[in-house]
Amino acid sequence: MTKRHVGRPLKKEKASHCCMVRFTDTEFARFLTLYEQSGVPNRAVFIKARVFDETFRVIKVDRSLLDYYLKLTTLYGQFRSVGVNYNQAVVALKSNFTEKKAFAMLAQLEKLTLELAAVGGEIVHLIREFQEKWSQR
Repeated sequence: MTKRHVGRPLKKEKASHCCMVRFTDTEFARFLTLYEQSGVPNRAVFIKARVFDETFRVIKVDRSLLDYYLKLTTLYGQFRSVGVNYNQAVVALKSNFTEKKAFAMLAQLEKLTLELAAVGGEIVHLIREFQEKWSQR
C-alpha cells in the first residue's frame, strides 16, 4: 500500500531555522521604508535578500501624480454626465414650455454650453499635458 500525499507539493529543503532581530523605533521605520520601496511580498523574503546580498528592485509611486490623474478622471466623468443632463434638459424644454419661453431658456443654455466647452478644452489640455509629462519619465 502506497502513501498518497495531498496538498501543496513538498519543498526540497525545509526552512526550519529562525533568527530574531530587534530594531529601535528609528531603525524599524527605516527598515519599513526600505521594505515598502522594494515591492517584495513579505518581510522574510526582503530580509533574506538583504542578508545574502541579492538584488531587488525599488518601486517608487508618486502619489501626487496618482491623485491628479484620479481627480482628472473623475472630472471627465462628471463632464460627460453634464452632457447627458443637457440632452434631457433640451427635451424637457421642448415638451413642457411654449416655443417663445423655450427659445429664451435655450439661449441661456447656449451661453452656459459655451462655458462648458471651454472647460472641456481645458480638461483635454490638462490630459495631454499630463501624458507628455508621464511619457518623459
